[in-house]
Parts: sequence; structure tokens; C-alpha cells
Amino acid sequence: MGGMRLFRRRGSAEPVPADPRTPWPERPVRDEPGAAAAEFWRHWHDVLPDVSAALGEGQPQAAETLLCDAVARVHPDLHFSLERGQRALYALVVSGQEDPALRPYTDAWKAAAPPDDTIWEYHDSVPPVPDPAGVTVNLGPRRLPLADVRVVAQVDDADGVVDVAVHHPEFAALTEAERTAMTFLPLDATLGERLAAERLRRVETAVDEPEGTISLGELRALVRGLTGDVGDAD
Repeated sequence: MGGMRLFRRRGSAEPVPADPRTPWPERPVRDEPGAAAAEFWRHWHDVLPDVSAALGEGQPQAAETLLCDAVARVHPDLHFSLERGQRALYALVVSGQEDPALRPYTDAWKAAAPPDDTIWEYHDSVPPVPDPAGVTVNLGPRRLPLADVRVVAQVDDADGVVDVAVHHPEFAALTEAERTAMTFLPLDATLGERLAAERLRRVETAVDEPEGTISLGELRALVRGLTGDVGDAD
């Protein structure tokens, strides 16, 4: 995988930007996750030919537009993205960013999903990428290779968790918000959103490179070793 976009939830499909003084209307929260999930998958099957055509034509924004409202109707706080798949051609990722209140909705969404096939795979949290060292993050005009990320990791064996400090050589040139994004995104790319939430306790940004750093690949091996899972995790 040569590049990665910041994971975000798309907003309105309107071509004209909304007035920033006008708040987005609040969407009601469904109290039946199963019914909300079933409605999403009915919509998915209806628009799948158009989604696939848009991706095939190199128009990911058009494909995402077809799904924005459907994801929001499952729950307005869910995030989603269309990515390159690990085992299939494409991946649809719907995430609650490990918010426990959203887990019933992502669980129901995943339970009702079609089986993965050669074209599509489905994830209810951001999965790890096969090789984070091969990923480049496009952050505005900057291209930041994750191969340059270095991490200090301190293991708490008693609790089975890890405290980390993340460094990238470009941190000094980034804004605080960009540094925050580039602190957490490499961890999610390396471990997957769920494992990162379960096993990383304290996460810090290191503008200056500290001593005793390891690569993202070494961090993955370390954290998976805590769980006894040394294979590919989803």
C-alpha cells in the first residue's frame, strides 16, 4: 500500500461548502442496532454497482458520497472509509473508534455483513496494514513515510499494556493537530484500532527523537507477543 488518507467521516455531499456558522442538524440515534444494520445492508446492495464503478473510475469521493447518509443512519457518530483490502480488492471500514457506546452498532453492522469475497471485505474497526513501513501518509502538502516513525515502548507486564512515545522527523514542522494525528495514525496502522485501544495505555508525542527507539514493525511484534498472537491480526 503506497499511501494512506487520514481516517475521517465524510460530511454533506453538497458541492457548495456549508456556512461554518450553521451547525449540522442533529441526527436521531437509532435504539435498535440490528434494524439499523439491516437497513444499511439493504442500501449497500442497492448502491454497490455504483460504488464499485466510482472506485473503478478513480473517484473515491463519489463512492463515499453514496454511503454517507446510510452510515449516519446506523449511528451519527460512526466513521467510515473505503480502503484497499488486505485479502479482497476493496475494504469497507465502519468504526466507532472504540467508543463502548457505539460497540452494539458496529457489532450489529458486522454481524449482518455479507461474507467477504474477492472484491469486498468488511471491518468493524480500522484493521492493521500488512506493512506499515510501506505506507506514506498524505497530510496536506506533506508526504510522511511511516517507515521514518520511531517509537519508545515501555511494557507493563503485570497489566499486559504498553506505554509509548511516537516520533517522526517531521514533527517539528507540523502543527499540534497534525502531530496528534501522526502520533495515533501510525499506531492504528501498525496494530489495528482495536488492539491499539486494548494494549496501549499512555501515548505521547516526542518532537525530538528519544533514545532506545524501535520501529513500528518491532512494536507490532512486541504488542502481539503480549497477547500470544504472533500471526496476522484483523
